Amino acid sequence: MNSQYDLIVVGGGVLGTFHAYHALKSGLKVALLEKDRKPKGATVRNFGQVVPSGMNTKWQAYGRESLRIYKNIQSKFNISVRQEGSIYLASNDEEMQLLEELYEINKSNSYPSQLLTKGQCLKKYANLREDYVKAGLFFPEEIMIEPRIMIHRLHEYLEKSGLDLYRGETALECDALRSGVQIYTSLNRLLSTSKVLICNGTNFQILYPQLFDESDLVVSKLQMMQTKPQPNYRLLSSVLTGLSIRRYEAFTECPSYNNIKAKENPDSFEKKWSIHVLFKQATDGSIILGDSHEYAPASRIDELGIDLNMDIDNFILQEAKKIFDLPTFEIQNRWLGFYSQCKTTDIYQRTIDDDIHIVTGIGGKGMTASAGFAKENIKSIFNVEHA
Repeated sequence: MNSQYDLIVVGGGVLGTFHAYHALKSGLKVALLEKDRKPKGATVRNFGQVVPSGMNTKWQAYGRESLRIYKNIQSKFNISVRQEGSIYLASNDEEMQLLEELYEINKSNSYPSQLLTKGQCLKKYANLREDYVKAGLFFPEEIMIEPRIMIHRLHEYLEKSGLDLYRGETALECDALRSGVQIYTSLNRLLSTSKVLICNGTNFQILYPQLFDESDLVVSKLQMMQTKPQPNYRLLSSVLTGLSIRRYEAFTECPSYNNIKAKENPDSFEKKWSIHVLFKQATDGSIILGDSHEYAPASRIDELGIDLNMDIDNFILQEAKKIFDLPTFEIQNRWLGFYSQCKTTDIYQRTIDDDIHIVTGIGGKGMTASAGFAKENIKSIFNVEHA
């Protein structure tokens, strides 16, 4: 039996780790239980773009708080944060209209953004195709991180701050007692705590299989790829394009959104696979490209398979070449990502016996919004004034 914890977080991805971070900041004794030696799920299989600009009003607030948290940690410990901003590029008049409307929405929300003309976009972004871009909307406060680096450095930082991190250990049983909770792990360890937060879908399924099957969780399968390092080329900021404008939740709040969406071809290839084209330059000079979305109920994730659909990759490359004339489009890596989300709510939350809290299914909002959301959630669970 280990010493008593105030909180054990199950799941060492970005959502679980930021819950542990805020609990530590509140003076609680915290353990983090990660089933793999290193996280290998959605937290490390994404673009590493922190873009509150793409979220609806509710989640943008969490995202903006996340920006402050990331930057504050970076000022003390290098977790790979780069503040280079994000830009949405419009390719036609309809997308320009949406950018103008989103600009007004963000102005009323006091979230800084800058409308850029076609000429300003071409001047700012080398090799941007003149026959693609019509205008841009730039968000200077937004950041990027290296997803395969950030979470490991964040764990290191939290361990230095007092976190007990159990790596390569799966929670097999979670038992509510008269006072507190006990967790039995795959390494025959018995952990005792006042409260438990389960932030990992796999552990949720292991611990509460019936509840998991009854949930409305769905899994999205994404495809991404990485070019070889671009010779003598610098891409300023994250770049989101016309298909992103037509997909991201923030634009659903624009007055003309529904009319514009109604004109789209429902049978198009990009609709079938929910594709939008993103660009982000990694620290080695390569460009990350993507992505697509294929869905299945979480209880039937096997239906998604583990194979890459090369038609999707080829389509993304084809569209990307219409936007930028990169020095090279030679691909060095391709991979899949999986994340869970809910059909009917924006995140899955369930409390069992007062002291066991399941929080998962944050979807594609995880890297951007987890830090801000976790701050509020820890405050609520422990009734603390400061997290």
